[in-house]
Amino acid sequence: MPQTNQCYHRICKPREACYRGTRIMHGRLYFMTPQPDPESPSEENPINPTLKLTLEMGPIILFVLSYNFGDRLISFFNLSDPFTKPIFLATAVIMVATLIAIAISWSVTRTLPAMPIVTAVVVSIFGGLTLYLQDDTFIKLKPTIINTLFGVTLISGMLMGKSFLKTVMGQAFQLDQEGWNKLTWRWGFFFLALAVVNEIVWRNFSEGFWVGFKFWGMTGLTMAFVASQLPMMMKHSTEPDED
Repeated sequence: MPQTNQCYHRICKPREACYRGTRIMHGRLYFMTPQPDPESPSEENPINPTLKLTLEMGPIILFVLSYNFGDRLISFFNLSDPFTKPIFLATAVIMVATLIAIAISWSVTRTLPAMPIVTAVVVSIFGGLTLYLQDDTFIKLKPTIINTLFGVTLISGMLMGKSFLKTVMGQAFQLDQEGWNKLTWRWGFFFLALAVVNEIVWRNFSEGFWVGFKFWGMTGLTMAFVASQLPMMMKHSTEPDED
């Protein structure tokens, strides 16, 4: 007789015996389609780490490059409205690159993570306003809006007793609940700090400085923050030690 397995069929009753691939009900043998455990997390197709990093960093790198070479590109291709300034051309580039990155990610993993989707929506809205109104203020506000949304979401979740960071990254890291709580609080406040820093930079420095800081500064701050969290994450890790 086949080995019994925990039953997740809604129609099963205590008197009925459920087996892997078969089910005996009222003395009759039925062949059943295997059902997934509803409590087990859905698995997504793995993605190459290099490709993942490229999809995450590619749009911002293209933004910086298209800004730095904007005048040459505008002249070479004889571009007109709305691409009259490098910042407008760079805005269009990051809008398209972000959507392409999400499309490639979905084609590989068949999932759409929340954070890239939020980023794409904000980029599309504020980038569209930048091009339509010919006002670069909107694209400069974009990092402020995105980081504020992420920060407020994480902190609000913790105030309600929910770690949204664990929901998003629970399959990537194995931490105990205390570790997830600490990491969520810290990321929430870090996102808010990035929003404040972006406001200070774009309002008080040149456009070129802000574009460079958007990549080098924000990336450097994020990498430093991630490195500073490693000791805490190792302390609260629940992954078994390797022999």
